[in-house]
Amino acid sequence: MRIVTLEEHIVFPDMARELGATGELPAINKMEALLADITDARLASMDANGIDVQILSVTGKGAELLPPGKDQAFAARYNDAIAARIASHPDRFKAFAHLPMPSPQAAADELERTHVEHGFCGALINGLTNGRFLDHPSFAPLLERAEQLQLPLYLHPALPPEAVAKAYYSDLPGQAGTVLSAYGWGWHSETALHVLRLVFSGTLDRYPRLKIIIGHMGEMIPMMMARTENAGKSIGLQRPVGQTLRDQVHITTSGIFTEPPLMAALATFGIDNIMFSVDYPFSTNEAGKSFLESMPLPAEQIARIASGNADRLLGLRP
Repeated sequence: MRIVTLEEHIVFPDMARELGATGELPAINKMEALLADITDARLASMDANGIDVQILSVTGKGAELLPPGKDQAFAARYNDAIAARIASHPDRFKAFAHLPMPSPQAAADELERTHVEHGFCGALINGLTNGRFLDHPSFAPLLERAEQLQLPLYLHPALPPEAVAKAYYSDLPGQAGTVLSAYGWGWHSETALHVLRLVFSGTLDRYPRLKIIIGHMGEMIPMMMARTENAGKSIGLQRPVGQTLRDQVHITTSGIFTEPPLMAALATFGIDNIMFSVDYPFSTNEAGKSFLESMPLPAEQIARIASGNADRLLGLRP
C-alpha cells in the first residue's frame, strides 16, 4: 500500500539561528538533529515503516518574524535549501513552501516560484501573522494566487499571541500553562478558529476553489460541526458551514492515532477529505503506521486515506 504523509517537519539550524536577533527562535531542542535530518534517520524510518513520500514543511516561526523585505530573502533561501536537500530523492520527498507572510504579495510570488522551479506542493503557514488571521484583506494576493494555481495552504498551529497566552494560560503551576497553550489544547482550538473565521467571514465563499489543509484529525472541528453549522444559519452565508468545510477543507491524522476522532472525522468531513500524516518527528512513524493498519475500514478506504486523497489533492504522480 502506497503511503504519503503531509505534516512532516524540518528545521535547518543555520537558518533558524539567523532569527536570534528577533528574540524568538523556532523550536530547536532535543529534536534538533531529527528536524535537521532528511536522508539519514528520517529516510531509514520511512523505509522501515513503508512510507513512500513525505511532504516536508518548516515548523515554528521563520520568515514571519522578519520585517518586509528581509522576510522575502529569508524565505527564498530556505526554500532553495530545502529543494537542494531533497533533490537526490525526488520520489521520496516533496515540500510545502515557507512563505514571507508579512509581505502577502511576495508570499504569493514565492508560492508560485517554488511550485514552478522546485515542484513544491503548496505552502504551510504557522499560525497568525503579526496577529492577523488569513481572512484579513491584506492576504488577498496570496489567497487569489493559491486558488489560481490550485495549490493548497496547510494551516499549522503556532504559539498563541502574548495577550491570549496571558489571559487564558497564565497562573498555572510549573509548565502546565505552556503545555495547555500548545499541544494540550491551545494550538488546536486556535487553528480551528482560524478555519472557522475563513468560513464565517465569507473568505472561502470569495475563493471557492481555494483548498485548505489542517492537521490533528480536524483540530476539533468534527465534534463541533453540527453546532457550528446551526450557528452559521443566522448570518447569511452562501453555503452551510458543513458544506463549505467539505468543499474546501481537507484534514490529516497527524499526531492523533485513536479511533473515536477518526470516526467523527469520517462522519463529518467524509472519506475523501481525510489524509494520513504522522507529525514526524514529534510523533513516530511506528505509531502512525500501526494506527493506519488498525483502522476498522475497508481496504479501499484505507488506501484512499493512506495516499489516494493526497495524490489527488497535491497532484502527485505515484
